[in-house]
Amino acid sequence: MIKHIVCFKLNENTAKEKESAKEILLSMTGKVPQIRAIEVGVDFLASARSYDLILQVTLDDRKALDEYQADEYHCGIVKKYIHEHTSASVAVDYEL
Repeated sequence: MIKHIVCFKLNENTAKEKESAKEILLSMTGKVPQIRAIEVGVDFLASARSYDLILQVTLDDRKALDEYQADEYHCGIVKKYIHEHTSASVAVDYEL
């Protein structure tokens, strides 16, 4: 199993923007077949080093991760929205 984790800093750190970004990330459920589990968390601390959102996706293997990274819905809808609404992101991928 692979865990794919991405943290995002939003351009506008508002409750509305956080909720919209959370919903677009969660919209991959049932639309991106490689995803075995998905979780999105919203930061409440808002410290200087905090990121605003975290995405955690569980996938079967590295092949599934590659397919996820190229998925039409993920790239065409979700990534497009997220890139337009974020100023920074960091990611980590690891095997369970």
